[in-house]
Amino acid sequence: MVEVKLGENDRLDWALRQFRRKVKRSGIFKDMKKRRYYEKPSVARNRKKAAVRRRNARARSDNR
Repeated sequence: MVEVKLGENDRLDWALRQFRRKVKRSGIFKDMKKRRYYEKPSVARNRKKAAVRRRNARARSDNR
């Protein structure tokens, strides 16, 4: 859970910026965008396999 504590003299725009930064860093925003639409289990498996292939290809190209 992300929370930003405000002091007596803190500005609202500062707090909103801090909140957005914390949400982005925690991965909540990315997860929220990913879950916006239903993804079939087969599509999710294929997406994950493709990500693994990309990571492996990148690792192989870095070692050369």
